Amino acid sequence: MNSLNDLAIHMFDGADGEQLAWREMGEGRPIVLLHGFISNAVTNWIKFGHAAKIAALGYRVIMPDLRAHGDSAKPHDPDAYPEDILARDGLALIDHLGLTDYDLGGYSLGARTVVRMHVLGARPQRLIIAGMGLSGLTSLASRADHFRHILTNLGNHPKHSPAWMAEAFLKTTGGDPEALLLILNVFTNTPEDALGAITVPALILAGDEDEDNGSHADLAAIIPNADHIEVPGGHMSCIVKPEFGEAIADWLGKPA
Repeated sequence: MNSLNDLAIHMFDGADGEQLAWREMGEGRPIVLLHGFISNAVTNWIKFGHAAKIAALGYRVIMPDLRAHGDSAKPHDPDAYPEDILARDGLALIDHLGLTDYDLGGYSLGARTVVRMHVLGARPQRLIIAGMGLSGLTSLASRADHFRHILTNLGNHPKHSPAWMAEAFLKTTGGDPEALLLILNVFTNTPEDALGAITVPALILAGDEDEDNGSHADLAAIIPNADHIEVPGGHMSCIVKPEFGEAIADWLGKPA
């Protein structure tokens, strides 16, 4: 079940009708997992065995490709990227699948998206916010500028710099730079009072060297019912390690 090629690609209509993809693994309690920026479901959740660990406990692991990523539509029209479109796409998937009792998680941009989904009315039983700190949710301008610089200067980054590493990752995922640039326009700040209104059990999970999106400890302190867990690595490295998937699986436990 760990093969990258044995999961069917399913399609659904995004919030505006764009065709978006998802894969799933396992049977049982639904959990929807969203990947990070420039990545895709296969890279973040399947390739390194995280989805398989969760599915083995008795979960139906549902993994969409965000718009502009993976096997989903990658429109080049700026009108296809209004504020909160990723969150509204996520809500469209929940509705398409008829999910009412489910868990929801995301990594990096996926984590930002699941928080926005909560703001817009998603009510999972549990929430996983991984690879994300407080400023990565409340103050997004600098993070968007960081990626805008990377995507508009491809081929010119100093070797082994963070920007060079991000460009190398873009090549491995086959990302579309023009569509990814437009994604930066949908980054939406979430105020601290909205984070404090997240009352469901939440896992704040991040690498112990990850400071890319601000302090995850500060984020965990604001969310009332949060568990804060660190695994080895930085933002790009922790998610490829087995400890990452093990931490999620251990926190979820077997479905009741």
